[in-house]
Amino acid sequence: MPLSEYEQRVLEQMERALTSDDPRLANTLQSTGRGNALRYVLSGAGVVVGLLLLVVGAATSRTWLGAIGFVLMFAGVVFAFLGPRKKQQEGPVGVVGEDGTVQPPQGGARKPRKRQGGGGRSGGFLARLEERWENRRNQGGR
Repeated sequence: MPLSEYEQRVLEQMERALTSDDPRLANTLQSTGRGNALRYVLSGAGVVVGLLLLVVGAATSRTWLGAIGFVLMFAGVVFAFLGPRKKQQEGPVGVVGEDGTVQPPQGGARKPRKRQGGGGRSGGFLARLEERWENRRNQGGR
């Protein structure tokens, strides 16, 4: 049974709200797993061929062939576990109004955060961790 126009409109508004609030989650939910099967087949083939080269290299005392086999096996495993890189959106796109239109955030565009804590990377990182910890403590232990 098809959706009514009202239900379609409400569904579209919910999709826009999700995309606006959490773009990473929306991208994850929209992505399909078509490329995963091919990725795993290629990775598995690389691991098997690498293992064969490693065994043949060890059996024939050709160290360089075993090394190539090991590198091929390692590359196959890394290829299987690393997903394709996707372009990430920064922050919320806007706010979904009652009529379903997306307006820009009320505070204007998000400004990039300035690093805190002098010149080192760890100082900024630690400051952000402390800030997050304080926010969690102030929110009542969520």
